[in-house]
Amino acid sequence: MTAVTVITATPHFVSADEHKTLVGSTPQSFNDIPPVLRHKEENVAVSLDPPLTGFSDEDGAKGTLYVIESVLAFISTTGKGFQIEYPSITLHAVSRSEGGPSIYCQLDESSGEPSNDPEEDMDMRELTIIPQDASSLEPIFEALSICAALHPDPPTSEDEEDDAFIDAPDDGQFEVFTGDEEQELSEVGRAALAHLESIIDDPRDRQEAESEDGSKVKSTEVNGDKTSKEAA
Repeated sequence: MTAVTVITATPHFVSADEHKTLVGSTPQSFNDIPPVLRHKEENVAVSLDPPLTGFSDEDGAKGTLYVIESVLAFISTTGKGFQIEYPSITLHAVSRSEGGPSIYCQLDESSGEPSNDPEEDMDMRELTIIPQDASSLEPIFEALSICAALHPDPPTSEDEEDDAFIDAPDDGQFEVFTGDEEQELSEVGRAALAHLESIIDDPRDRQEAESEDGSKVKSTEVNGDKTSKEAA
């Protein structure tokens, strides 16, 4: 599957006030009520790595971000845009990288079907959202967290198997990772971990280094979508 879909028009939505009016009027079917817009941010730049076919760097230079309950959407001033369904967003966080404050997202590009090649099951695209107004990072993050909570991951066969306990034979054939210094991540794992640590605020580290002015860091995990946030 493709986590990101190119679009040329903004997905249909209603404001929170319009939603209250529609619900209060007792519609024939609540399924016909358009999704609510949780946050709209103009003057936003975005980047996708790897790049998205049909969406250029020029398209990502400036546009409007729409955090809708159904999808995350971006429409460029060029008229092109994209939308992302929330189950594809495996991680979203506030980033303090050298490129400036931004929202960093990891998007699952895997096929959703098991493969004999582990790398094929770990396809990923990175999305960086850079608002012109840095103070909008928190509202965007909060809106993303709310919408992600509305789209929990469906249960898998592995989840069902977690309910069963199997005693492994004590024959020395199984090695348990305990995090000891003698055990190390693979080269790919180390590179991925170093990349994340370089761009994402670690709430625990920042709590230890909390300044006297009372600045704090919040972190949360919603339906398996790990998120982190810095707040003054």
